[in-house]
Amino acid sequence: MTAKIEDRSTLTDRATSKSERKPARKTGSETAERGSLKSMRKLMVVLDCFNRYDRSLSLSEISERCGMPKTTVHRLVSSLREVKLLEQDKGRDRYRMGIRLFELGSIVLGNLDVFNEARPLVDRLIKATGEGSHLCVFDGTNMVSVEHLEPSGSSVNWTTTLSISPSYCTGVGKAALAFQDERTIEKIIKQGLVPYTPSTITDPADLRKELRQIAKRGYAVDEGEHQPNIRCVAAPIYNAADRVFAAISVSGPADRLTRDRVLTIAPIVTSTADQISRSLGHDPRRS
Repeated sequence: MTAKIEDRSTLTDRATSKSERKPARKTGSETAERGSLKSMRKLMVVLDCFNRYDRSLSLSEISERCGMPKTTVHRLVSSLREVKLLEQDKGRDRYRMGIRLFELGSIVLGNLDVFNEARPLVDRLIKATGEGSHLCVFDGTNMVSVEHLEPSGSSVNWTTTLSISPSYCTGVGKAALAFQDERTIEKIIKQGLVPYTPSTITDPADLRKELRQIAKRGYAVDEGEHQPNIRCVAAPIYNAADRVFAAISVSGPADRLTRDRVLTIAPIVTSTADQISRSLGHDPRRS
């Protein structure tokens, strides 16, 4: 009799152990949340199909790039068009990014701490060098400039304009790109290294070599690669997570901003970038 009771107890323990090992059943709200996240990811995959060079795409082209059925892509594109994140061309068979994305991006960039923290330091940089400056954020592919600054007599003229420039052929772009992971660099190379000037680096091997040199010395130089006869010196800016997400530059006509002057200005630019990084919470000892 006693042995029977012990056996039942053991069986009960085993049953309890098995039940504890079973994964908890998802609630309706958890399932819905996972479904919403999955849909959001699909929408982002569609938006990621567009870039600086492929400004409009057909449903077939989006479907091919996404690796999703055309019917699924049509549903996703319709949803994005409904909220103005995508626009349909007059021909009705091609789509492009909507103006709403530009508006949202402007708000995000305008509210980034880097612009508030950097302003007095950039002001000092411009006065020290007598040249213009760009403060740009890396968006994963290109450099987005919100404010461009030019010296004007004894003061600095701040102009707020949103512009996008390539990362592989600008000073600020190379300064940021040199500190990204290999996957990001390869993505930009695969998109194509379009020549803006005869000096633009269009060979992937040459670009990789250039980026390694930049990472080693801590600053980048644009030798008229984006705009003819314009030389630029730029340095990376880190955020609190110790990741390079922006860059600052000094630029001017090549005959005024000579290579000899670059050697003098580069330490000033890197020092300014370091100060901005520290003001954002970056600790160089963690890098």
